[in-house]
Amino acid sequence: MIGSPDAVFVGVATWDTVAQLPRLPAPDGRVVAEEIVGAGGGPAATAAVAFARLGLRPALVAAVGDDREGALIRDGLAAEGVDISDVHTVPGRPSGSCVVLVDRPRGSRAICVRPGPGLEIAPDSAAGQAVLSARLLHVDHLGWPAVEPLLAALPATAPRPLVCYDAGNLEPRRCPDGVDVYVPTLAALREVYGVRDPRSGSGPEPRSEDLVAPLRAAHAGGAARVVATDGAAGAVAADGAGFHRVPGLTGIDVRSTLGAGDVFHGALVAAFARDLPLPAALAYANAAAALSCRGLDGRSAIPGHEETAATAARHPATTLDHPPAVPSSR
Repeated sequence: MIGSPDAVFVGVATWDTVAQLPRLPAPDGRVVAEEIVGAGGGPAATAAVAFARLGLRPALVAAVGDDREGALIRDGLAAEGVDISDVHTVPGRPSGSCVVLVDRPRGSRAICVRPGPGLEIAPDSAAGQAVLSARLLHVDHLGWPAVEPLLAALPATAPRPLVCYDAGNLEPRRCPDGVDVYVPTLAALREVYGVRDPRSGSGPEPRSEDLVAPLRAAHAGGAARVVATDGAAGAVAADGAGFHRVPGLTGIDVRSTLGAGDVFHGALVAAFARDLPLPAALAYANAAAALSCRGLDGRSAIPGHEETAATAARHPATTLDHPPAVPSSR
């Protein structure tokens, strides 16, 4: 890659085998697959690919094994225009891999995961310097523990990247210190901040105050900017200017939602790279994620910038009531 990347992504890169089925198999049963594809996956890696598809220059910090899957992961990322200079191959370790069963009639999926190598980043390494010199830094559940000590060691007066944290994978946690944009699922946000989901007893459409409550709780816990995805229902966000919501998109031929959250994160970072305000960034990320569901795997249908921007313009975010008293964002 010529020049500095527009954003650095840190975390998981996998190779996925995705099977589309007419139904999930019963125990000891067998089902004839309608389609089977192999594709790259992983939260940080797929976010980086989305960032590249949207016309920007990403770099990825990750670790893969010295196996066939590792080579496929690296080749796929390079073909998408992702800088893989700091995707390291760990001898003697298998790469991260997933087997994904997509139940087509139900629109659901089941995922079996083989974790890949751990990720450690030395401050004086090329990867460490890439992290510390980034303008925008996106991390997933594996990336955050690797970069947290690097950021914590920075002097208070030193330049810092704007950090986006994908908090929706595996065990959700509250917004850590040092994170600028906290991005869990809405369900995870309610879980970790102890806010009940009102839709269990009040219908599918939440009231404005029901969406505001978990965002307000995260703000009270120190999160300056919160963006929470809500699957087919869209996404919500909050910052010092207020609360925002974008609904789910309709009229899209959805094949699979695999990777849609990761695409959302990559598109959100792309919107920040283009200096969009939070409501516009929310609509942009929501559009990219929804359009990506036209593919069976998590990457093949990721849209480009023009289609994403046009779709976002037709489905803008709206402002919710109850403006918050929140910490100032950086």
